[in-house]
Amino acid sequence: MSKRVTIDPITRIEGHLRIDLEVDGGAVTKAWSTGTMWRGFEQILKGRDPRDAWVFTQRICGVCTTVHAIASVRAVENALSLEIPLNAQLIRNLIVIAHGLHDHIVHFYHLSALDWVDVTKALAADPAKASQLAESLSSWPGNSRHQLAAVKEKLQGFVAAGQLGIFQNGYWGHPAMKLSPEVNLLAVAHYLQALEIQRKANQAVAILGSKTPNIQNLAVGGVANAINLDSPAALNMEKLYQVKTLLDEVQQFVDQAYIPDICAIGGMYAEWAKYGAGVTNYLAVPDLPLDAKATRFSIPGGTIMNGDLGTLRPIASFQDPYFKENVTESIARSWYQGDWQKHPFAEDTVPAYAPWDENGKYSWVKAPRFDGKPMQVGPLAQMLVGYAQGHPRIRFWVDKVLDTAGSIAKAKLSPAVLHSTLGRHAARAVRCAVLADEAQKHWKLLVENIGKGDTAIFNPPTFPKGEVRGFGFHEAPRGTLSHWAVIADGKIQSYQAVVPSTWNAGPRDGKGQMGPYEASLVGNPIADPEKPLEALRTVHSFDPCLACAIHTVDADGNEVSQVKVVGA
Repeated sequence: MSKRVTIDPITRIEGHLRIDLEVDGGAVTKAWSTGTMWRGFEQILKGRDPRDAWVFTQRICGVCTTVHAIASVRAVENALSLEIPLNAQLIRNLIVIAHGLHDHIVHFYHLSALDWVDVTKALAADPAKASQLAESLSSWPGNSRHQLAAVKEKLQGFVAAGQLGIFQNGYWGHPAMKLSPEVNLLAVAHYLQALEIQRKANQAVAILGSKTPNIQNLAVGGVANAINLDSPAALNMEKLYQVKTLLDEVQQFVDQAYIPDICAIGGMYAEWAKYGAGVTNYLAVPDLPLDAKATRFSIPGGTIMNGDLGTLRPIASFQDPYFKENVTESIARSWYQGDWQKHPFAEDTVPAYAPWDENGKYSWVKAPRFDGKPMQVGPLAQMLVGYAQGHPRIRFWVDKVLDTAGSIAKAKLSPAVLHSTLGRHAARAVRCAVLADEAQKHWKLLVENIGKGDTAIFNPPTFPKGEVRGFGFHEAPRGTLSHWAVIADGKIQSYQAVVPSTWNAGPRDGKGQMGPYEASLVGNPIADPEKPLEALRTVHSFDPCLACAIHTVDADGNEVSQVKVVGA
């Protein structure tokens, strides 16, 4: 008999997400993805000065702040055909790289690792054996026997005091958990170490962006980081070396802990390479521009259809008509007035809530489409696009992860296994390693350019009479983000943000095509519908980030929400 499973809210994400499943014979047969909160920023921005939009839009989300700011200034600059100085490009690049490093580390260790790691089983681990295993994979200094013994002792203290805190409500002992006690101990140790490492990445953002999470240094036309090597109040070599030192420490953790951890979990859960593919149309955009005109990029973009790398079609620039002309959004199944599929420049955003209806409207999230097709966005899309284009560092890290995980799984792994739940995790770790490499390159480029005597950071914008339109995109940690602005007489007439989790979390469209979350869940195993851990594994692999909002906690432990299971 089939069962209906409702998980509401999905936790360890940003924002409000509900997932409904139909489970039959131990597997998901149908799925629905529901965003349960309305964003509304499109209404807020109407009539405002376009130069102020980035300040508002980076508050769309409590996690993805910097990325919305970048996409917003690029949209306005695109509308004005405004070139920015090379220093501004490189400073922006370092900020988004550091933000991405922080985001990817937090996602794996603090938002999704507990879907695979049984914290309680770490108590049975032998720290010496765990250290020996870790040292066979990398030279990370945090893997010593003494440090792992201290982590085990700390964990025993939590349990003895009944104060599990962040580890309180996991599905411990679930039959889908299969790591050895020693691997669980390693993962818990790296979980705790990652709390410090992600802070270092955020410090780099704060030094260049004036603060974080809401940076203060952007401007339409460049940045506000005055460059003066002789002034302690400006961006000087001391601050630049501070940034480099922080990014060096983050890179060491990524290369020596994050990458090996992904390989170990991938190799030990190799069967999960069969689940979670879903939509295998992929979209990524180029980013990290290398020149003032943004004609060359460190990270490539493009589309891949039906999982076939041979279908690659590049997206080459911030003005590329292939991207500009093919993005639409459908509200056929979303809580807005009407039933249309429109280009972002032609959209409106008029809320019209109705009761949840699996055959009608059931989400606040719209359904983006590219050339009429659902697309998966995120690190997997970007790494596949880069691999297909022969990007040297992407190829190096993808091959290294596949080889290492394959040796653990005792199998030869090809890029085809990346179309999966595990593949999204592997691709995110690869992207993190690539970003760490790019941090070194872009820091060097900035220092060399300043060394030539170039201190330009800003070109002032001029707004013409009449209407201009622009779009700005950024390959954010969760995938392709684009902002679309219509400006009339220097004021915002309409504004749309098509965000990564809209691409991935969107509902069905007018043709009944499922979004990536929904499609990826079909066929997913569910051992116990009362504890749908496997569904959380696949959903978390996308790193969901719905619009930011308040999360409800009852300090007295009273039930706030529940997993509901009903017979079909």
